[in-house]
Amino acid sequence: ASGRAMLEALIVGERDPQVLAEMSKSRLRNKIPELTEALTGRFREHHAFLARLYLDQYDQLTVMIGQLTERIEEAMAPFRGALDLLDTVPGISRATAEVIIAETGGDMARFASAKHLASWAGVCPGHHESAGRTKNTKVRPGNPYLKGALGIAAFGAVKTNNSYLQARYKRLAARRGAMKALVAVEHSIITSVWHMLTDGKPYHELGSTYFARRDPERATRRAITQLNQLGYRVTLNPIDAAA
Repeated sequence: ASGRAMLEALIVGERDPQVLAEMSKSRLRNKIPELTEALTGRFREHHAFLARLYLDQYDQLTVMIGQLTERIEEAMAPFRGALDLLDTVPGISRATAEVIIAETGGDMARFASAKHLASWAGVCPGHHESAGRTKNTKVRPGNPYLKGALGIAAFGAVKTNNSYLQARYKRLAARRGAMKALVAVEHSIITSVWHMLTDGKPYHELGSTYFARRDPERATRRAITQLNQLGYRVTLNPIDAAA
């Protein structure tokens, strides 16, 4: 609001930096000296003309965005339940959920399995076998809009602390690199989406300790190896036995 007021004043002819800075509101008023310095300069009629054009364009785009938002909400009304389910997945925002519904139709019956959906979305690694040896290949092409939405969701998921998806990313990134780990997270998300929309159940969070609970011996060996690499000799004393 403060910036808009200053721009409008500049457009109609106000040039006094102090007067313009005084138009600031709320916490911005604590920076009036800095604003006064920033507003000191040459702002001519041509600049005012361009600023008016840009502000008018911004207002027009804002109105259009509002109209499109209303239209999307109307189109998504029949899928309210599915959107609420998808909203429980870490990393999936409302906008991302809407893209998933728009691209899949919200009907998982058209996909024979979660693997079919993942392949259609383009988050399945290709498979190439020759002479009994399996070679790594790039992911297959898929629906670009759905794949883009899953990429955004994956970025959000790996930043969600104490989550299974973050743990999966860290586990794979250390061995296979960040990009492959992200694709794996995308695959996990779309797999969850298929099961959630098929069964009508919300996302079940496995937690960041899932892999350690699944294979405690392996987690123990990994922890010991890391400590050995840091120069420590480890002796294990189970808590129950020590108590």
